[in-house]
Amino acid sequence: MGFFDFLTEDIAIDLGTANTLIVHNGKVVVDSPSIVARDRTTGKIIAVGKEAAMMQGKTHENIKTIRPLKDGVIADFDASEKMISMFIKEIPALKKKLFTPSLRMVICIPSGITEVEMRAVKDSAERVNGKEVYLIHEPMAAAIGIGIDIMQPKGNMIVDIGGGTTEIAVIALGGIVCDKSVKIAGDVFTNDIVYYMRTQHNLYVGERTAEKIKIQIGAATEDLEVPPEEMNVQGRDLLTGKPKEVKIGYREIAKALDKSILRVEDAVMETLSQTPPELAADIYNTGIYLAGGGSMLRGLDKRLSQKTDLPVYIAEDPLRAVVRGTGLTLKNLDKYKSVLANK
Repeated sequence: MGFFDFLTEDIAIDLGTANTLIVHNGKVVVDSPSIVARDRTTGKIIAVGKEAAMMQGKTHENIKTIRPLKDGVIADFDASEKMISMFIKEIPALKKKLFTPSLRMVICIPSGITEVEMRAVKDSAERVNGKEVYLIHEPMAAAIGIGIDIMQPKGNMIVDIGGGTTEIAVIALGGIVCDKSVKIAGDVFTNDIVYYMRTQHNLYVGERTAEKIKIQIGAATEDLEVPPEEMNVQGRDLLTGKPKEVKIGYREIAKALDKSILRVEDAVMETLSQTPPELAADIYNTGIYLAGGGSMLRGLDKRLSQKTDLPVYIAEDPLRAVVRGTGLTLKNLDKYKSVLANK
């Protein structure tokens, strides 16, 4: 350190399947969909983030939209690297700099990730000028972001439902005691809705529309206290080929998502059954914490609570819990050194 200190910038990245968030100086400076649009003829990236998301499903053959991350891990190495570097360039405070500063980064990764996939994340980060790159497991970051004191000898259970994976972990003494990572999360919910609309209504809807349905009227149970109002959905009629519109209520979406939510429930139950008894006693008192975009599904907290007989709490601003935790880790690196996933 020393002289080059002022040339180094600290950034924390939550590299998600659906959204990428970056924290710099304790503020969320980037919050964009993890998607890039590439020109097929030149191979150049023409748009990232929100701009590229608008193009999704509306492209001609010369433009391709790519989601570089699948199931929480990097699927398209080149695109992910370009995406990260373009997001970093978007950070307002770094725009003013004369030359690109070297970066200290903490990046969060799914807990079920392999060594090879970890390597890929690290390499990507090093290529975009990351001099010191630290990795932290998502449930860990979520716990810190929720405000749990993870260093205590107390058990806490985190369920982080992201875009590509659902991470379930029991955390104590600054480490993960037992965890499970299942590939059933936001993306699967969206595809369930596409499939349901196709089979039940003969209506072919795009991924973006399905996601809109999920956010507007998505539900995990068929009996909500405050039901959202019905929604008009437009798409292509599979019988006539004409564009058409149908009215959909939240009960139908609850039906469509039921099987996937069951699998999330099962994963939670399995993790609970692997928890050492002393920690299970703690969890009986503290309950389960939900984070990630999937936790905003109406009635999911109640449904999990009924299944587990435990209190279930949703983190405030669940979409940003993970990146907040990553940012806090970066701020107190010395305190959280032992928490990091670096081998």
